[in-house]
Amino acid sequence: MKYCRFQFNGQAQYGLVESVGGRDAIVRVLLTAPEEADGDMESLRTRRVESIPLDEAVLLPPVRPSKIVCIGRNYREHAAELGHDVPLEPLIFLKATSSLLSPGAIVRRPKISQRVDHEGELGVVIGKTCYQPAADADIRQYILGYTCVNDVTARDLQNKDGQWSRAKGFDTFCPVGPVVTDEIDPWAGVGVSTRVNGGIRQQGNTRDFIFNLDVVIRHIAQAMTLFPGDLIPSGTPAGVGPLAAGDIVEVSVEGVGTLRNSVADE
Repeated sequence: MKYCRFQFNGQAQYGLVESVGGRDAIVRVLLTAPEEADGDMESLRTRRVESIPLDEAVLLPPVRPSKIVCIGRNYREHAAELGHDVPLEPLIFLKATSSLLSPGAIVRRPKISQRVDHEGELGVVIGKTCYQPAADADIRQYILGYTCVNDVTARDLQNKDGQWSRAKGFDTFCPVGPVVTDEIDPWAGVGVSTRVNGGIRQQGNTRDFIFNLDVVIRHIAQAMTLFPGDLIPSGTPAGVGPLAAGDIVEVSVEGVGTLRNSVADE
C-alpha cells in the first residue's frame, strides 16, 4: 500500500497512490485515516475518485504523529564527521510536531541561526500501538510504512545548547513525504540520498545502520508508548551540510520517492 495526504475539495484527505499510465496518481480517497486503523488495514474504507496525478496534487505531510522520535548518529560515518563517538545504544531525541512541513513547502532559516543543515533520512511510520513488545515479537507488525524525512538542524545552536530540542524544533524543520509506503524492506537495504540544487550531498543505505529498526523500536518502546501515526526518523548518512536561501533540497528514499523543498530566510 502507498498513500499520501492531500488537499481535496477544501479538506485534508488521505489517498491511495497507484501507477496510472506510468505515473503515480491518487486513485482512491481513504475515508478512514491509516493511523486510526491501529494495524487493521482491512478496516480502511475507500471511495474511488477521478485519478489525480501525484505531482499535481497539493500534498500535506502524510503523517499526524503524537510525537516524532528521532535517532541520532545511526551511521558511523555521520558520527565521525561531527566528531562524536559511535553510540553504544540508540540515541533518541524528540522533534516538535509543530516542525512538520509539507512536500514543496518552504524551509525557513531562523534569524538567530548562522548555519542550518539538511539531514536526509528514512522515516518509519508506526501503524499499531507498541509498548514494551515481547522479546519474540515481530517488530514489523508495528510498522505501517516508510517515508522521506529531512531532519533540518540549526547546527550552531545544537553545538551551543548542548542539547537538541531548540536546534531541531523550529517550525518548518521537519519536511515529510511525499508518500508513505509499505512496499520497501529497510532490513534488506534501501538507499537514502540528499541533493541540494541537483548536486549530491548525502548517499547511504539502511544496511549501514548501527542499530537496525528492531533495536530502535524496541529501545523507544521500553520508555514510551508508540501510537499509530508516530514518526521515527531513523538517522542520517554522512554528508550533512548547510542550506542557503534559494536552495532546493531533495531527500530521496529508494522505493518511496523524493521529498523536495525550497529554502528561504525568515
